[in-house]
Amino acid sequence: MISTNRITSLNYSRKNNFILVILVSLFNVKSFSQELKIHKDTSSFFGAEILVGKTMEANTDFPETNLQLGFNINYTQNNITENKLWAPWLGFPKTGISFGIYDFGNTEKIGRAYTLMPFMEFNISKKWNLYTGVGLSFMDTQFNTITNPFNKAITTDLNWSFKSFFYYNLFKLKSTDFRLGLGYVHHSNGHTRLPNQGLNSFLASIAASFKSSEEQDVEELVINKTPTRQTYYSVRAGLGQNVLSEVFNDKKEVYSFAVSAGRIHNNTFKFGGGIYYRFYEHYYDYIKNDEELVNTMYPHFREDPFAYASNLGIFGTAELLLGHIGIEVDFGLNISKPFYKIDWMLNQGYDFVNSQGETIVVLGELDTYYEIKRTISSKLGLKYYFISNDKTPKHNFFIGAHINANLGQADFTELSFGYVRRFNLFNKK
Repeated sequence: MISTNRITSLNYSRKNNFILVILVSLFNVKSFSQELKIHKDTSSFFGAEILVGKTMEANTDFPETNLQLGFNINYTQNNITENKLWAPWLGFPKTGISFGIYDFGNTEKIGRAYTLMPFMEFNISKKWNLYTGVGLSFMDTQFNTITNPFNKAITTDLNWSFKSFFYYNLFKLKSTDFRLGLGYVHHSNGHTRLPNQGLNSFLASIAASFKSSEEQDVEELVINKTPTRQTYYSVRAGLGQNVLSEVFNDKKEVYSFAVSAGRIHNNTFKFGGGIYYRFYEHYYDYIKNDEELVNTMYPHFREDPFAYASNLGIFGTAELLLGHIGIEVDFGLNISKPFYKIDWMLNQGYDFVNSQGETIVVLGELDTYYEIKRTISSKLGLKYYFISNDKTPKHNFFIGAHINANLGQADFTELSFGYVRRFNLFNKK
């Protein structure tokens, strides 16, 4: 028996904090004259951090947890140098990489995470810094229908991880800096297997940084900050993976292609727009196999499975160019995504056993929230450019890793390969 009803509670995938990487950077641009005189500093630091906090419940009947404990080892570098064209436009943020171990407070049912995370750190004031990073986490304990059915947070070994923290500088002792931290850490698999509620933790920390190289402050740099602009166009092809629902929970491919164009400002801020096309194997196979909702509600999908398994849309993009690395966020509008109504009904529904012992399936309702999620897409991720953007190359290639989402809820994880063509570089007047 199938019926349609309003879902009283929805599960969300919390990926939106990664947007802080872009937004904070855009609003953290320091106001300087065209020539900036500053002492060169490429000193580096090793740091250690102890974290304590709480893991939030990911689902009903989630296993009980004690305090979460964590330990991070960080390598951080200053970027006050003439070789990094992006650094003065962002206020010379620090960059680095972090290795962490997190115990979620229930070793048997939730386990531990081992993370590897590149990060950026921005100076908000003399005392406050903002840290934001994205990387990978290995989870040693996952959901299992028999042995661990109440941990619906994590279902895969390898996952995405995100960290957003505020740090308060306490004091400095010789070559060691001490500070306090407060923030949020998230882990999830990007919709490559369900259930995927994600693990969300709020943590406090105490950290110490030890200088590992001397400050190079004897050399005064005169950095030219003349504003520039360039136009560009780009093409990208991607191969992603996702699952359709907890019933159709095997990984299948999502093929994508996108074309975009726009402007690069100050060799750091890249803005543009374009059009994308995607083809979902899960959607196509569901239609070709004449599964229940196609058979009973959308039989016309069988007339052209390829078209009804496709997704066409337009998007705007913003990207930070940091040498070889690009940090990207896209927002788009789906012009056509016809199968998403079935996707929504399967994933926002539930089932129960009635008094007669019959299993009743309740589908997600195609309400206003469905219309918003169907319409708005987003994309978050990292790129690696073969040639450093500091060299302003006319031709460049990149590989990328992204999470694609319906609004803020993960849709599929994608690897991509692309090409960028830049045109003449102009000074702004």
